[in-house]
Amino acid sequence: MRIGIAADHGGFELKKDLSTRLLAAGHEVVDFGPAKLDPEDDYPDYVVPLAEAVAAGKVERGIAVCGSGVGACMAANKVPGIRACLINDHYSAHQGVEHDHMNILCLGGRVTGVMTAWDYVEAFVAAEFSQEERHLRRLSKVAALEARTLKRT
Repeated sequence: MRIGIAADHGGFELKKDLSTRLLAAGHEVVDFGPAKLDPEDDYPDYVVPLAEAVAAGKVERGIAVCGSGVGACMAANKVPGIRACLINDHYSAHQGVEHDHMNILCLGGRVTGVMTAWDYVEAFVAAEFSQEERHLRRLSKVAALEARTLKRT
């Protein structure tokens, strides 16, 4: 799978570790930065380009990491077509894809251990959207809400 990944200073080390693990697992990793640790950087500068790439189909899924995962999640969800979620458990990591077609996994680099994060990433990457009617119906309602919101701006 072609996976994009981005972080700020709070998620920099976890991003490096996850990138290495994804490559070893046979995935293609597109790194949206940063290339080096900068304690003054801002998550939108890296997460928004990642989200735009996911929305445009340039990468299949994305992983966004900041200190808590909250800011990265908020920034990613401002991009139309993105369904980013802050994940703190194994079940939600796969269920978010299977039921809600989550396309960006958000993690907190300061609150999620490396092995736990890797467990979530493995579940996220292995999951597939169910295509069940009830999930398609719900996703259609979310897409309609997004379209309505975009018309107001």
